[in-house]
Amino acid sequence: MRLAIKLKGIINSIVPVNYNYPLASAIYNLLHFGSPEFTGYLHDSGYVYENKTYKLFTFAFKFENAVIQNSSFKLLSPNAALYISSPMIDTFIQNFVMGTFEDQTIAINSETISARFHISSIESLPEIQINNRMKFFLLSPLVLSTKKIHNGRLKQYYLRPGDTDEINRVLTQNLLNKYKLIYKNDTDDNEVLLEWDKDYIKSRDRITKKVSICKNGMPPVEIIGNQAPFTITGDPKLIKTGYECGFGEKNSMGFGMVSTN
Repeated sequence: MRLAIKLKGIINSIVPVNYNYPLASAIYNLLHFGSPEFTGYLHDSGYVYENKTYKLFTFAFKFENAVIQNSSFKLLSPNAALYISSPMIDTFIQNFVMGTFEDQTIAINSETISARFHISSIESLPEIQINNRMKFFLLSPLVLSTKKIHNGRLKQYYLRPGDTDEINRVLTQNLLNKYKLIYKNDTDDNEVLLEWDKDYIKSRDRITKKVSICKNGMPPVEIIGNQAPFTITGDPKLIKTGYECGFGEKNSMGFGMVSTN
């Protein structure tokens, strides 16, 4: 299920460029109003499958009009929108909506910047038909990674568009794990294939985007995602899983949310 939350801030308010972590914290704060017990479970442990943890939700944040100034977004319009998606309707979605009724504001706080938005409306978006071949546009970067040896040490490597085989392998396994957690069974098919929009890539100098996850008092964690339209082919159940809770990794930090337009 998808929610569109219309927000209204104050013109000239400042939002950090790397807003992912503080905005995720704001989402957990709203969840806490709905259910402290569920929020504690989701934040501290989450859904675990084969020693990997998934939160099974994703989000994207959009400004109506803003400019980057001193590594921050300066709002030229008060209007913004938060999009949230999760297949966990009876737990995540229900508690989030309850939280928005209790506290009708969202605060994005970093160590040096604070911006507050009033929730002016919240609505559920219509379901879409998922087929075995879909074209999606990314509302937030798609993150996929694997481990590689670099200078004699095993390090995390973020996949780029040219890493075709690894992208399909990692993405397929990621979707299979999420599907099994949500529906408690297997699918008939076990593979998806992703193809980037080549014309879009040719028209851009780069489609990778580096985002810093800045937790208070800790060194930032650098994440590299890809931002380009793509077509995905495979089991519609797996594609729907990605559409609902995010494609790729780190969805609960605001990565991998897609739309069809």
